[in-house]
Amino acid sequence: MGILAVFALPLLLLGISGIIYIYQTVIWLVSKSAVQNKVVVITDAISGLGKECSRVFHSGGARLVLCGRTWEKLEALYDALISVADPSTTYTPKLILLDISDIDYIQDVAKEILNCYGCVDILINNASMKVKGAVQSISLELDKKIMDANYFGPITLTKAILPNMISRRTGQIVLINSIQGKIGVPFRAAYAASKHAAVGFFDCLRAEMEEFDISVSTVNPTFICSYHHQPAPGNWEASIWKFFFRKVTYGVHPAEVAEEVLRTVSSKKQEVLMANPIPRAAVYIRTFFPEMFFAIVASGIREKLKTEQEN
Repeated sequence: MGILAVFALPLLLLGISGIIYIYQTVIWLVSKSAVQNKVVVITDAISGLGKECSRVFHSGGARLVLCGRTWEKLEALYDALISVADPSTTYTPKLILLDISDIDYIQDVAKEILNCYGCVDILINNASMKVKGAVQSISLELDKKIMDANYFGPITLTKAILPNMISRRTGQIVLINSIQGKIGVPFRAAYAASKHAAVGFFDCLRAEMEEFDISVSTVNPTFICSYHHQPAPGNWEASIWKFFFRKVTYGVHPAEVAEEVLRTVSSKKQEVLMANPIPRAAVYIRTFFPEMFFAIVASGIREKLKTEQEN
């Protein structure tokens, strides 16, 4: 009996692990099959996250239309995808030059996108621009530039593609946004404002598109880190806000976000929050206990300023 008890727990854990692995594998295969033969448009495909989304959807058999600001980088991505692809199960990607912050040019680019296959099944709004600094140090011109890239650009492209989806009464629109569309982080006012605006627009769009069977999803990661990103050490570690901020800066790898985008497309989930427990809790505290949240943020800023003065 003693021997059985010793082996029972490891065997149980092994069995549970096996079941979880099989479940995740099945979900992954189902997710990939959901995008097979679909026309998928990815903006800013040359970014770290854009490349991972391209890889995931290409391997799933999607007909990709990859958009980016630099033709050379688009060609490099094209070569990377083709070099590892199975020609019998994948399609050759189409490449489109697109600067999402150039609003006047987007309508023409949208026509070029639609001309690739005659339709768009899935639009992934991935492009984004960041800026960090105190409100008084950021010019209004830069504020507008951030809004163009993070808000007006994505909604302009979405509006240009939307009539095609409505006429076919099918389609999916995915906005890769940020947790800062839910909470404002100090010294990122312009970025947070643009992300809040985008969330508001796509939340309204989701309700309006329901009658046309068009799904709208938002994926909100804390922070998308680079492939070799390591958080810089700080000298005010004891701060509650610093503890939260360190959790934010650890972020998620682009590959994790890309896989979540694929699952979101497959399940048509309306909203996803990719966050560690601390920033996830911050979102709920901001919603249900706003005064507490504001107090924590304010104390963190005061401590940061004090530390900078001491140094």
